[in-house]
Amino acid sequence: MKSVPLTRRRAIQTLFCSSAALALNIRPDCANAEVAKEAMHLLMIGDFGTGAADQQKVAAAMKKFVIDKGIQTSGLLLLGDNFYSLDKSGFSTDSPRWKAGIEEMYPAEVFSGPMWAVLGNHDYHDNPGGEKVQLAYAAKPGVRWKMPSKWYRFDLGPADKPLVTFICLDTNLPAVSGGVDKKKKTMRSSMTAAEEQEQLAWLKAELATSRAPFTIVVGHHPLYSNGSHGDTKALLEQWEPLFEEHKVHAYLCGHDHDLQHLEMKGRFTTHLLSGGGGASTRKLSGTHKVPFGKDVHGFTHLQITADALTFTHHSADGTVLHSVTKKQDGSFDLG
Repeated sequence: MKSVPLTRRRAIQTLFCSSAALALNIRPDCANAEVAKEAMHLLMIGDFGTGAADQQKVAAAMKKFVIDKGIQTSGLLLLGDNFYSLDKSGFSTDSPRWKAGIEEMYPAEVFSGPMWAVLGNHDYHDNPGGEKVQLAYAAKPGVRWKMPSKWYRFDLGPADKPLVTFICLDTNLPAVSGGVDKKKKTMRSSMTAAEEQEQLAWLKAELATSRAPFTIVVGHHPLYSNGSHGDTKALLEQWEPLFEEHKVHAYLCGHDHDLQHLEMKGRFTTHLLSGGGGASTRKLSGTHKVPFGKDVHGFTHLQITADALTFTHHSADGTVLHSVTKKQDGSFDLG
């Protein structure tokens, strides 16, 4: 990252950020939160689809960030639990929630580019067939919502030389999201066993084929987490060996309602959790020794250049909480 001369103004800014960080128990990364205009920019949120005040507050913070920084986004990454609660009028592709909770909440005039989305457990559980509705909405002409299937790939960067391969997956395996709902005494919806095997075969094939210099996998449930749900054993067993073998640079997820950055000893993949998009936050209770974790509403900014991926967690009040830069060789720098 380009060095910045320590002017008097900058020294005061750095001192202020460091003092604020000590008070809030966060890293003093404010001074290193510069945005490169020539980079590609994406914003990501998970666990947001409430339509309530906290989702609106995070969306407002995202708008302010884009406008204040004068950047043009390449798109949004929506990490699941895109719609909470039963839609009593019937959740469909014509539901008013699409306009209020998606198109107007994250308007195209502020957030340019597509909305690449994955499915969360509430997308399966809260509205019968909700996952099918989201897939169908993506097929409507002119919408920014991108979900061509439950699992899919897209590349970003120059057409002849993309910088990043994104592999978007459905984490709702039967062992993860299925089983009996203890409250409702009914079976919970999830992927089928056949879909799980089809997705796994597809994932192996995509990781084995030609990819951009950086590879990012996107899902809803975490592999590792210090949040209230903890690690997801089925995903760890099925996916982590593949991530390590094929050098996946980052795994992006939500599910736990907080912001986290996890680095596991001896592992290549960086884990970023951005689940503060609008649902009620929950205290972190895990014991992994990691660079960052905080139960706060907010969003994550991804900045892409030819030689690095920089992820920065922002709170809903505009505070820069934490930043990590991931290199092609798997190394990373904090701040």
